[in-house]
Amino acid sequence: MTETQHEHWVAGDAYEQFMGRWSWAVGERFLEWLNSAPGQYWLDVGCGTGALTRAIEALAQPKAIVGLDPSWAFVKYAGQKSTEAFFIVADGGALPVGSRTCDAVVSGLALNFIPQPERALADMHRVAKPGGVVAAYVWDYSGKMEFLRYFWDAAVALDAGAAALHEGQRFPICQPEPLRQLWQEAGFQNITVDALDIRTQFEDFEDYWRYFALGNFRRRTMRGHSVKPSAPDCAIACTTLFPPSMTVPSI
Repeated sequence: MTETQHEHWVAGDAYEQFMGRWSWAVGERFLEWLNSAPGQYWLDVGCGTGALTRAIEALAQPKAIVGLDPSWAFVKYAGQKSTEAFFIVADGGALPVGSRTCDAVVSGLALNFIPQPERALADMHRVAKPGGVVAAYVWDYSGKMEFLRYFWDAAVALDAGAAALHEGQRFPICQPEPLRQLWQEAGFQNITVDALDIRTQFEDFEDYWRYFALGNFRRRTMRGHSVKPSAPDCAIACTTLFPPSMTVPSI
């Protein structure tokens, strides 16, 4: 299975049902942390279904904002939900934007999905104005992104072959030091890596589980086994409040 197949979501609405409520919550926290001045030109790289873009519209008082994503389906969905932003189908490693034109260049929950993140960061640096900000956040898959980690821990317990799909293994840059090193190698200075916490609350186990039947999860099989955790202790753990952490670098 290729990386593209791993991350294949057939429609924006399926992804929104699975991750949208958490994407919006962490986008708000990210913008609070960033605390950018109003009236700026924003670029959202890997905008997906537009959760961060819409948060910028609602909270940051932008002068203009452009969202980029390689998925036509996601760009179409984002455009339907947005009132101010302009969206383009584009690769994060080859931004169709002029040099030194953006006050704020951001990326939410996308950097680890870009095949060459160092190339994307270098291009984000290129399009930022002198004195501008470049910032991104990713899920802490191997640590406090617990509602996904519990799923994959249970999958691996049932089938050791599932370990290759575990995001904690697949995305080593989604940890503070590897992320800092990535930004250093891309030529950034004055780098800050911080953690943002949100609560992922589910009404019960079924509320937690039903979203795993959507989008790209239903395409994954573990040698014919179900990956649904059945042990009572696992089910109880999955219904608690999960505080996933994001590592957030900026210049």
